[in-house]
Amino acid sequence: MVKEVEVFKGTTTVGVVCKDGVILGTDTRATAGNYVASKHAKKVYQITDNLAMTIAGGVAVAQKVVEILKVNTRLYELEKGRRMPVKSAATLVSGMLFQNREAGAPLPMQAIVGGFDETGPHIFNLDPFGSLLEDKMISTGSGSPFAYGVLEAMYKEDKPVKEMLPVVVKAIDSAMKRDTYSGDSFDVAVIDKKGYRELTPPEKEALLKA
Repeated sequence: MVKEVEVFKGTTTVGVVCKDGVILGTDTRATAGNYVASKHAKKVYQITDNLAMTIAGGVAVAQKVVEILKVNTRLYELEKGRRMPVKSAATLVSGMLFQNREAGAPLPMQAIVGGFDETGPHIFNLDPFGSLLEDKMISTGSGSPFAYGVLEAMYKEDKPVKEMLPVVVKAIDSAMKRDTYSGDSFDVAVIDKKGYRELTPPEKEALLKA
């Protein structure tokens, strides 16, 4: 029997698939209930040159999952001589979450695993129980209803990364302005055939003004 678990979702994360890559964005506020624990929390992590992951929920648990994923992707590369596909990485995280659900203690986290591999750009949504869903646009956390409001109106799958970056920033900014548990600043990462790259502060400021 699975025990009921309380999941703190005080954050906003966004992932979208573009014609030529993937964009992952998050706010940077970490909360403990109504207490703002940090204004500069890291919520998007590079796993490899072609993979990244966003986290929402319990920070310690999520960081542990990130480290396990990093080690396993590296082992995969050493053994197979090629980069781990995005779906394989997402399935690995799904297995970890599902295993804890079976033990009766679901991990208090949500994640978006995204990247670019031989089959193109992909993003996967994972919940605390290990459910795995591939989609074209995903938002998690307490600010997700506000982010989805922007994404549903403005996201277009066939557009390049350059044109979708302002949409992702607008979605996160909308959540930061309306959700108490999201705010302070934001991080944005792009993954395409050239690899992983995080936007610089001037780039983020320019997009926010635009």
